[in-house]
Amino acid sequence: MGTMGSNEPALAFATRAFEPPALEIRVNFGMFAGREATPAEIDALAAALRDKVTELTIVAEERHELSAHSEASIHQVRIDVSGDELPSGEHEIDELGGRLIETAERWARECASDRHIEPDDL
Repeated sequence: MGTMGSNEPALAFATRAFEPPALEIRVNFGMFAGREATPAEIDALAAALRDKVTELTIVAEERHELSAHSEASIHQVRIDVSGDELPSGEHEIDELGGRLIETAERWARECASDRHIEPDDL
């Protein structure tokens, strides 16, 4: 529910509790492709990952990191895997993480080779 008794959904809201994913893979997509990932490319990544894990969350985001001394804007793709999807042993978790990273890197390189934008083109 929105603010002040409105029936509209809240546009912005605060949260305090956050449970991080059990395994998170981050892809610095913009650094290689020079652009954001498209929805079709995210769908292709999901299809490539589904044979390794059955439930996952993929977030494509533009992050702005600011401080008194610097500013950075990056296009990043994040793959979140819940604990229910992970094997029980540390070695097996590391192997799964490695397979997910390998798949994500291959996907990002294919996307960048298909359509790369140089910073000068922006």
